Amino acid sequence: MTMWRNYWTVAIRALAKSKTYSVINIAGLAIGMAACILILLYLRYERSYENWLPDVANTYQFQTHFKSDEGEEFDMQMASYTTKERIEKDFPQVENAAYILGTEPVFLKDGQASATEDWKYADEDFLKVVNLPLVAGTTLTAPQTAVLTRTEAMRRFGTEDVVGRTFTIISVGKKVDFKVSGIIEDLPKNSHMRINAILRRDFPTFFADNPQFLTCWGCQSGWVYAKLKPGTDAEQLNAQLPAWEKRNIPDEDIGTGKPYNPGDDQDWRFTNVSDVHLGAAQDGEMAPGNDRRTITTFTIIAILILGMAVVNFTNLATARASQRAREVALRKVLGANRRQLIVQFVSESVLIAAASMLIALALVELLVRPFAAFLDADLQLSYLGSNGILLPAIGLTLLVGVLSGLYPAFFLSRFQPAQVLKANRSAAETPGSGRLRTALVVLQFAVSIGLIICTAVVYGQTVYARSVDPGYNRDNILQVDEMARAQLIPMGETIVERMKRVPGVKAVGRTDIGVATDNNNNTFIIPPGTNNNVSIGQYNVDEGFFDAMGLRLKAGRWFDPNRPMDDMTLTFPPKIEEEKALAARGINVVMNEFAVKKLGFKSPQDAVGKTVRSELFQEGTGMVNINIIGVVADSRFRSVRTPIDPIMFRNANLGQSHMIIRYDGEPAQVRAAVEAEWKKITNEVPFNADFSEDVMAELYEAEDARAQIFAGFSLLAVIIGCLGLFGLAAFTAERRTKEIGIRKVLGARTRDIVQLLVWQFSRPVIVANLIAWPVAWWMMRDWLNGFDQRITLGPGPFLIAALVALAIAVGTVMGHAIRVARANPIHALRYE
Repeated sequence: MTMWRNYWTVAIRALAKSKTYSVINIAGLAIGMAACILILLYLRYERSYENWLPDVANTYQFQTHFKSDEGEEFDMQMASYTTKERIEKDFPQVENAAYILGTEPVFLKDGQASATEDWKYADEDFLKVVNLPLVAGTTLTAPQTAVLTRTEAMRRFGTEDVVGRTFTIISVGKKVDFKVSGIIEDLPKNSHMRINAILRRDFPTFFADNPQFLTCWGCQSGWVYAKLKPGTDAEQLNAQLPAWEKRNIPDEDIGTGKPYNPGDDQDWRFTNVSDVHLGAAQDGEMAPGNDRRTITTFTIIAILILGMAVVNFTNLATARASQRAREVALRKVLGANRRQLIVQFVSESVLIAAASMLIALALVELLVRPFAAFLDADLQLSYLGSNGILLPAIGLTLLVGVLSGLYPAFFLSRFQPAQVLKANRSAAETPGSGRLRTALVVLQFAVSIGLIICTAVVYGQTVYARSVDPGYNRDNILQVDEMARAQLIPMGETIVERMKRVPGVKAVGRTDIGVATDNNNNTFIIPPGTNNNVSIGQYNVDEGFFDAMGLRLKAGRWFDPNRPMDDMTLTFPPKIEEEKALAARGINVVMNEFAVKKLGFKSPQDAVGKTVRSELFQEGTGMVNINIIGVVADSRFRSVRTPIDPIMFRNANLGQSHMIIRYDGEPAQVRAAVEAEWKKITNEVPFNADFSEDVMAELYEAEDARAQIFAGFSLLAVIIGCLGLFGLAAFTAERRTKEIGIRKVLGARTRDIVQLLVWQFSRPVIVANLIAWPVAWWMMRDWLNGFDQRITLGPGPFLIAALVALAIAVGTVMGHAIRVARANPIHALRYE
């Protein structure tokens, strides 16, 4: 016990004696540990998705993998409605299954219409499949029943006590009543589901006007969930799915003369709901997911930052080794063996690590809430329990203490007392330690430079994504949703004409695809002279869309209201007789450049006047001759991560989902005037509109967050590196005082001394670039390849990072260099 008390006493005295050394070590380790703990909390959160759900082990989502003949791949969380019925029929291991469909019906209360968000239609008792925690009432025992979350109940009724009450919605233009059967807990943020209300409907009745939806294998519009019987091996079920496809999916005639089977380009998979958030399927999601690569990146960054702090400790400990050489020698003379000395020095480093951990925990307490708000995550900081950080914090303290102190302990304990005491080694440099410190400084700055490069590239790509030419005029656009509401469909042209009269409005058009809309509607087109199927997106627009969106015509013409062949408007809901007549007549379309290239045409001019074929309507209506009358420039309506869509625009004056308003003037005034006019037209559909700038900001919100995260970690790495460099510079300046005094006596100028010291610490930074550049180039090239349009990975970010790191290094040591260089040599040499 006396020995340990002596160890702690010596350690505390050593810390108190070298205050700069102590502050640098403790501050560096505290910052590194705090970063590690924050990232640990985030990693735990990312892996906790759906762990709160009862019976999560047996709850699965049925996912779709799509791969076209052209090589396009989509991993979708969605599945078609018919798959739900077929897995129930063919697999006795499926205890229950349910299909839910995203919907945003209009909520009616006291004659006032309000918008809904994250509402779902279910065909079965969804809570029997996915056991969302029920607070009051019962599950969805029959059609026309509903469950609401606590927050949604308060929003709609002002109270949670709503079981048994009835509410009215407008869906597909019809007023429908639902009875509240139960209240569920609000879904936490660590869920792949976004649900505020679930309404059970009879799907055959609901889709009476579109019965094809119930049997369509390619209509991924909702989500299929299955409850498997306990003990079921999901991988065995997945292995049986190829045979299940062959048994269930019929061939379809799409007019090519050869049978087409939807199973040829689709595969399915049972995925446990706890694996959805970080799984491969991230298309068609309810809530944005993540990927394991991001988790791995965060983990590596945390290790690197903590490693830099450990390097600081090792660097300064070996630099100060000569100051403790006499102490080691005297302890050995008095009988201490090497093992005892190693234990002493490791204990000292554990003490420093413990002090650092206390500061780190204080930093975490201060930063966890803003960090969680920035990530939009519900991070919980607790010390005890299964998710407590007390044990990880103790483990991290011991690990850091041992790792940072082990090498210095072995290094110091090897001193031979006779040589030390004879040569007065307490005032001399320890042989070999300089090369190690230089190597560690190189490693530190390589990490810092790499992170700075990553930050510059991510920031550059984020700016590029916002500014890249989208192929249309994206400024001064107000995008109005809700146009596909059944009650508004007959009023579409009236709404357009009235909006044109609003002051400041220059052009108005309707469309099924707009700025960052997430809908996809593809069909197979057969080019002339072949029987090949080419997947092309098809979207209805009107004549005003060209001017409203600011498209650019490359060849041919746009739709003309005076030419009947340009118009393919059908009544709503569509009648098969009308579709047959339109199929027999043929239609005129406008395509974008990518679509005509994909169809095999040499140029936009070559495509104009050509005819392609497709079965555009219900099965049995026949093939349609499609005449290409114009070609417009490719337009990037979605993120730069997504390839440009091959698009076929069809002219219809009924049923589009969005209205595009091009304006000139004060945005807020134009929006207010448009909203006022909207409310004069209808009180059954709430006004829902966004400026294109706001839509784009939301679209690239994740990229902005990634850039800020990299910037934050880069700053931490630079701070830790500077702390270590500052300490080394101070120590070096102190150890070379006599050398500098002699140089000045022999005629060296202050500038020469400063250059000498600055160059000593600049060389490792220059060498660090040789390590950081290739690693950063490889990582950023791989990241940029995930974008359809990307910046060129040129020398700019690398040179910027090198100059920034060099400037930081020079600035850190300059103060010490100038102070020592200006010192009077008499003070350094008075005793020589």
